[in-house]
Amino acid sequence: MAKMHADEFEIDIELVQRLLSQQFPHLANLPLKQVASIGTDNALYRLGKDMVVRLPRIDWAVGDVDKEYAWLPKIAPFLSVSIPVPLVKGVPTEYYPWSWSIYHWIEGTNPIVGHPFDPHILAQDLANFILALHNIDLAGGPISDRGVPLEKKQHIGVLKALKELKKMINVEAASKIWEKAIQVPVWDKPPVWVHGDLSPGNLLLQNGRLSGVIDFGNLGIGDPACDLIIAWNLLPSHVRDSFRKMIEVDDATWERGRGWALSIALIQLPYYKDTNPTLANNAQHVITEILKEGS
Repeated sequence: MAKMHADEFEIDIELVQRLLSQQFPHLANLPLKQVASIGTDNALYRLGKDMVVRLPRIDWAVGDVDKEYAWLPKIAPFLSVSIPVPLVKGVPTEYYPWSWSIYHWIEGTNPIVGHPFDPHILAQDLANFILALHNIDLAGGPISDRGVPLEKKQHIGVLKALKELKKMINVEAASKIWEKAIQVPVWDKPPVWVHGDLSPGNLLLQNGRLSGVIDFGNLGIGDPACDLIIAWNLLPSHVRDSFRKMIEVDDATWERGRGWALSIALIQLPYYKDTNPTLANNAQHVITEILKEGS
């Protein structure tokens, strides 16, 4: 798999096999196969029929291992679909520097923008998942990296990206929408549990229905707006209004959600255009959809 980050750690099947043999020898003889994924922070290897090995490929994803190990088993019972509950956690070695995990395998395929699925049914499934997550009552959760004020987290990255995108998008129009988004009032209610990265690559479908949600690296508490990005990175425009009614969010939260969708796409497009074309294409799709809506 091509490297997406200048300083990412090189992971291959031999390294994973070595880790298994040393730390979980009772699993080392099971079939092991790399999983094709557009994910950017972790490498995935299917282990046997019902497990997956997940290893951070970049230092900023390392803390997610302990967070997911601690919190995913606690939130799973509250949710309407399957999530990847960790089974065991591996430890760093002299040849791999970070903790890593083995999870249950969840069946399903990623939805693809523009490919056949019933958007109204999927919108309802997504709304049910989001509402269940946002209504979890568990104290002591970590602050989500995307549960913070939009401007605080994204503004510097957006300004940098806009300079790099002058030949690729309508920068003036995107800038106006971004400026409007960061002027919206911030979330002033109690923080809620959020996923933080609801994108097509983190959703699993079976028979057109949402069957699983994966990659909880941004899990935590904060502003629920970040979980609305799915309205632009997957759902078609003609179901956005009905999706918004399903999740019952106010105008400010919806606008912040659009700001999150736009800012993530703006930052992703120049960063991944040469190394992760699927992710870059989705970022271009998001920008196009939001520019169509206007400010």
